[in-house]
Amino acid sequence: MIFSTLEHILTHISFSVVSIVITIHLITLFGDEFVELYDSSEKGMIITFFCITGLLVTRWIFGGHLPLSDLYESLIFLSWAFSIIHMVPYFKKQKNYLSAITAPSTFFTQGFATSGLLTDMHHSEILVPALQSQWLMMHVSMMILGYAALLCGSLLSVAFLVITFRKIIRIVDKNNNLLNDSFSFSEIQYMTERKNVLRNISFLSSTSRNYYKFQLIQQLDDWGYHIISIGFIFLTMGILSGAVWANEAWGSYWNWDPKETWAFITWTIFAIYFHTRTNKNWEGLNSAIVSSIGFLIIWICYFGVNLLGIGLHSYGSFTLTINI
Repeated sequence: MIFSTLEHILTHISFSVVSIVITIHLITLFGDEFVELYDSSEKGMIITFFCITGLLVTRWIFGGHLPLSDLYESLIFLSWAFSIIHMVPYFKKQKNYLSAITAPSTFFTQGFATSGLLTDMHHSEILVPALQSQWLMMHVSMMILGYAALLCGSLLSVAFLVITFRKIIRIVDKNNNLLNDSFSFSEIQYMTERKNVLRNISFLSSTSRNYYKFQLIQQLDDWGYHIISIGFIFLTMGILSGAVWANEAWGSYWNWDPKETWAFITWTIFAIYFHTRTNKNWEGLNSAIVSSIGFLIIWICYFGVNLLGIGLHSYGSFTLTINI
């Protein structure tokens, strides 16, 4: 009773705090006068991290096993992994641009975990015999950490694409305006006179904007590459440990189970991503497109088996009930 009450309190505190963090991030978008709220959002994510950690430890003590046996527990662990990624730049005393990705990711995973769809999984139960193995901690934790890092890295690639294509669209729009708009002689004369006065100022301001935009694009590309590299290592370790566990449990290293198949597809997509990084002609935009595709593949791999409830990995699945 005490453990369930504590778990309930920590769940709602963590979700409430991360909701406040999201609200602060939205407020800071409206003006520079709200920049001082940024420190409050950072402290809020620290509180969220410790609350989710306490939640996992409480569930571990109460259930007697690492809480990774069903979709609810894996979502909580995924939220915890997002908060860890958020904490790394914070402890390095660097400006944490990742908060724009990790905070919403934590919010959505926590929100889905505490939703009414997974109510039956909120109570910790004894593991089924197939999951009573020491490989549970190694395999599932590596996979979830890999998912979290790959999702964050893929979202950075999506941001890279948005900024890049926005810049291209703006250039095309300017060209169209120059070709299609008609000017009177007085307007052309006025623009010519003004151009001589503002030429140096506009050149410096545009150069400054382009420099910072280029710098931001480069940072997004570099951060995405490093985070995806870490996630790829975790994913590889998770697949290998899962293969060893499968051999012990089912007598075969690979069974082409739906979960195994999609995990292999995910691994292949990000292997292609690293291959594109080795080619200078494909590096940047093309590699970002590949990792953006990987973002969708991860969610198919993570939720596919759980939604369908088929295959050898359907222990933590749930069914959607529709009331007619």
